Amino acid sequence: MLNAVEPGTEIPIHRHPEKDETFVILRGRIKVLTYNDDGSLIETVILSIADGRYGVNIPKGVWHTIESLEPGSVLLESKDGKYEPLREYEVMEL
Repeated sequence: MLNAVEPGTEIPIHRHPEKDETFVILRGRIKVLTYNDDGSLIETVILSIADGRYGVNIPKGVWHTIESLEPGSVLLESKDGKYEPLREYEVMEL
């Protein structure tokens, strides 16, 4: 799936208990953040073609979100299987 995101777009912190998720930057700059179960930050990765960091894999069960750092940012999102809306227990409330 292609995702076009602008600065200020809000993606809830969420996880996919049964699927890895891969992001590949196609245009712009995206920040990918991962979290522990207690909401503490594990890692921040900036995806940017200009900087040579093209993609990241999020293992199943890891809490994560993305943030657009540049107008017109586009990324490829890939998960195994069909699209399924997030279930309530897959979204983190901070």
